[in-house]
Amino acid sequence: MNDPVRQSDPPNEAGDGLAQARLDWMHWLKHERRLAGHTLEAYQRDVDTFLGFLVQHRGEDLTLASLPDLTASDLRAYLARRRQANTPFGDRSVARALAGIRSFFSFLDRRRGLSNTSLSFVRGPKIKPALPRPVSSEVAFELIDLAEEAEEPWIGARDTAVLTLLYGCGLRISEALGLTGAEFPLPSTLRILGKGQKTRLVPTLPVAREAIAAYAKLCPYPILADGPLFLGARGGPLRARLVQASMAKLRGQLGLADSATPHALRHAFATHLLQSGGDLRSIQELLGHASLSTTQRYMEIDPAHMIAVFSKAHPRA
Repeated sequence: MNDPVRQSDPPNEAGDGLAQARLDWMHWLKHERRLAGHTLEAYQRDVDTFLGFLVQHRGEDLTLASLPDLTASDLRAYLARRRQANTPFGDRSVARALAGIRSFFSFLDRRRGLSNTSLSFVRGPKIKPALPRPVSSEVAFELIDLAEEAEEPWIGARDTAVLTLLYGCGLRISEALGLTGAEFPLPSTLRILGKGQKTRLVPTLPVAREAIAAYAKLCPYPILADGPLFLGARGGPLRARLVQASMAKLRGQLGLADSATPHALRHAFATHLLQSGGDLRSIQELLGHASLSTTQRYMEIDPAHMIAVFSKAHPRA
């Protein structure tokens, strides 16, 4: 069966302002909402595909003025068609597509006065967030130690330093690789610019500062204050895919599951803090989570710890 809707079909733009409205929406998402690049691309792709589908579905050119006339049935027909495609939508893709489409129409309502309440009646699937999959502290130590055994000593020192930051400071890969030479030598507290352009303060462990110093001493390229702290084999910025590839090699050597990713070290940071008595609010701040509910998922990994905290803290326990 052929794909009924191609994922990047653009709408039929008749010069009535629809194209400009889409550009204005994307500009708003990028510069005011400050969405991550992959989210921005996904939203644009989902909205473009939806508008392209409408041209086929309704059998007429689509204009900006016609968008308020769309019905819940139009949106349901689109989602049904996508679920039947050769590369069908799963529940998470449906939820993301709805979020992108609603964002676009909400923008049109606020900025262009074009209201469409019918689409709000379409409900997406209930998605239970996937639980984080951390590695144990023993595995984290093994991965970091093994990273040092690379053929080129400076590459081993670099990868060790990166993994130490992920596990010792709870950084995302993008945050670790976003550090510049101005952060060297590593201070006792790092100011990290995270998702949504939110800044947080993260304390650094002596072992992390020592790992960075060892890498900088061996690095054959100059680490400039206005350049990246972590450099690739040819002296350019170290890319996330290279860290992921290095981790894949390490977990293969240790016989670990595919879930042992660089991000699993960040999960391990949070889980091990929680198991050691850290409170959720503090861990939320250290991870840079916008919502406490995101941090609370770590409680579900170790319900025994939650019971232990209750037994220790409740006066009648």
